[in-house]
Amino acid sequence: MSRPVTRRLKPEEEELLRKREELAAISAILAERELELVDLRRQLAAFEGRYLRQVGALYAELDEWKARIAELQARLNPSAASKAQAAEARAQARQTYEESHGEASERQDFAPSPELKKIYREAAKLMHPDFATDAADRERRTRLMAEANHAYEAGDAEALQRILDEYQGGADAVKGEGIGVELIRIIRQISQAKARVCTIDEQLAALRKSEIALLRKQAEEMMREGRDLLTELASALREQIEVAKNEYELLTKQGAKPA
Repeated sequence: MSRPVTRRLKPEEEELLRKREELAAISAILAERELELVDLRRQLAAFEGRYLRQVGALYAELDEWKARIAELQARLNPSAASKAQAAEARAQARQTYEESHGEASERQDFAPSPELKKIYREAAKLMHPDFATDAADRERRTRLMAEANHAYEAGDAEALQRILDEYQGGADAVKGEGIGVELIRIIRQISQAKARVCTIDEQLAALRKSEIALLRKQAEEMMREGRDLLTELASALREQIEVAKNEYELLTKQGAKPA
């Protein structure tokens, strides 16, 4: 019985095979990084929401009492300086209220399911704009990837799967034929993917150094000690609010009329 003849791969075919393997590897890394980035952003947003509801609202209340005190002092001892201080305190109270009661305060905790993460990884590997072959393909990928991010952050696995199905059912955007064309295309995709991974790493590093991330890290460290940072901050603020209320009442009794 004769042995089957095994055709030896040409050098360009071997190179294409290596580049395909490299592209598959960097695609997996990129998908994981994209998932890590969207997770961190969503987790920080959720923590910020809790912070604003538990602590930010109390800062707004404290600043409101400080503004009332400054306005009473300006009426009790009118001067250009006291009026300016009152106006500044009122502006600060208004800003703090808007920040603590805005859209950011409504963000809830984010706990994506394993299924949701799995679908997102697959979507990122297949649809990522860095793997586009031309402008039209990039535009389509960018649109679908934005929709995928939105569905992931909303925790909607069904919507995310529909977006992935839409991409997979679309027309093939790859143009050109032949080993040389495909090799050039894959090399460019690898380069773009590596650049995107570097960009994401920079964004992750910046996010982890942000004020809200450092506060979240402090809260997690205190939680391991059996303490609740936000509860402690809220308790301290309530004490300051009581002090401010008492100061306001004392000024009222001294002759200033409340607004």
